[in-house]
Amino acid sequence: MQSLAPAVADALAPPSGPAPRLRVLLLADSCHPDWVSLPAVAYKAARALAERADVTLVTSVRNREALAARGCGRARIEYIDSEAVAAPLYRLGTFLRGGDSLAWSTNVALLYPTYLAFEWLVWRRFRAELAAGAFDVVHRLTPMSPTIPSPLASWSPVPFVLGPLNGGLAWPREFRRELRREREYLTFLRAAFRLLPYHRSTHARARVVLSAFRHTRADLPRTTRARALDFPEVGVDLELFHPPAHARAASLARRLTFLFAGRLVPYKCADVLLAAFARSPLLRRHRLIVVGDGPERGALERQRAFHGLAGCVELVGWKNQAEVAELLRASDVFAFPSIRELGAGAVIEAMACGCVPVVVDYGGPGELVDDGTGLRLPLGPKERLGEDLAQALEALTLDPARLAQLGLASARRARLSYAWEAKAEKLLEVYAFALGRRTRAPRFLDPAE
Repeated sequence: MQSLAPAVADALAPPSGPAPRLRVLLLADSCHPDWVSLPAVAYKAARALAERADVTLVTSVRNREALAARGCGRARIEYIDSEAVAAPLYRLGTFLRGGDSLAWSTNVALLYPTYLAFEWLVWRRFRAELAAGAFDVVHRLTPMSPTIPSPLASWSPVPFVLGPLNGGLAWPREFRRELRREREYLTFLRAAFRLLPYHRSTHARARVVLSAFRHTRADLPRTTRARALDFPEVGVDLELFHPPAHARAASLARRLTFLFAGRLVPYKCADVLLAAFARSPLLRRHRLIVVGDGPERGALERQRAFHGLAGCVELVGWKNQAEVAELLRASDVFAFPSIRELGAGAVIEAMACGCVPVVVDYGGPGELVDDGTGLRLPLGPKERLGEDLAQALEALTLDPARLAQLGLASARRARLSYAWEAKAEKLLEVYAFALGRRTRAPRFLDPAE
């Protein structure tokens, strides 16, 4: 009998070894390795998550060519063809917006029927597998707008995770002119999204809602906020965005490089940055590089010529991510006076390169940057913003030791909290919370920081 004891003990002992990988049905209609902004965010998040969970990525057929060529790590990819609805609405939106740079609210409004069609086709394709328990969790990664509901939240028989959502940031009263120039007229009708079909059921049935920033959490239904977790959608690829091999010299004699990167549209306020250089003899001794293209480029070139800034300001046009990363490593300060930025992934990319961010304390940038990693300017009238920006940039040029310290802290924050690998680990904690496998809600930022 004694010889049987070890076998009995082994049978009664809890199973050893690693826990089984979670099975995730990940919805990301917009997911593309070569595009910027949301499609790139979705792709990198999905790829990192697929290293840690069994991910079935469900995306639009329009991404097939790029994903077939590049893959998405270990993810299994399924394509949904909703182009019969999406393609004509895209053409209509491009016509109404006068292109693809302005009137983003119009673009989002037209996404509603497109996404309903996408999710209905997802349900038809995966209904049997969901009913059979083939997945542990369903996660809608994109679209990230809180104005686009999810029918699948109420149809899914397994826990549903929504987000990260990002939206609901009001236009600053001081910048109504920029609102008109951006053609954001639908902003005044935005609250009507709460009347859309599936809006209430989405928030009633989602087990967890990820909200990117405070402005999004405040925009959620009150009954949802108790299930909402802070989770910025932005992240950084450390293979691409990392500090230079050699530390920047901390010297008052060195000519600094300031960098702006983004679409050249009114609310990004690149003109405020040029105005700061125009009013400051100190800044004129240094260098400003403006990366990007858009409807404001002509006005910026005229502004540069009018103020005689050709010797210190360069407008270099659009650059790919690898080129932007090289420019960030060669720069000292990321000057980004955008006045209505929902997320600002460019800020985190700059931080990862040790490039000190100077941002407006409103929306995403104001939460991504703190006093230990960069400078935040108070939101105010455009003229005052220009004065504050000039003073902040001048202060950094006169304090190279502080500039170096902020650069090191920025790179550390980006590496520890915003690397895609770190964010994928946090998503596993979110799923465990949604499944009831942990009672304490995960926190995005490490409290030790």
